[in-house]
Amino acid sequence: MEAKAHLRYVRIAPRKVQIVLDMIRNQPVDKALAMMQYTNKAACEPLYKLVKSAEANAVNNFNMDKNSLYVAECFVTPGPIMKRVMPRAQGRAYRILKRSSHVTVVLKEIEG
Repeated sequence: MEAKAHLRYVRIAPRKVQIVLDMIRNQPVDKALAMMQYTNKAACEPLYKLVKSAEANAVNNFNMDKNSLYVAECFVTPGPIMKRVMPRAQGRAYRILKRSSHVTVVLKEIEG
């Protein structure tokens, strides 16, 4: 049995989210939350809320034990890209790409 939570259209580039996800993958939920709470990355705040939401889904919807949950899967996929223009010298314009992400977290119970 597994519990999922999704975070859509978060305005952080997928590369930056991936760093934090690699850090919490296969960790117990309480350890993953502690790691995100004390890590100085922009992606930690929305991911902290996402893992808490997945934990609530597991406990309330699937009657799973809160103390035996771990982050079984977590991945990020690119969302839509907002394209903006930055004025440059001599009338030129450079494109700025403001990337977004879709994040999924899956929690499972530790066997045994």
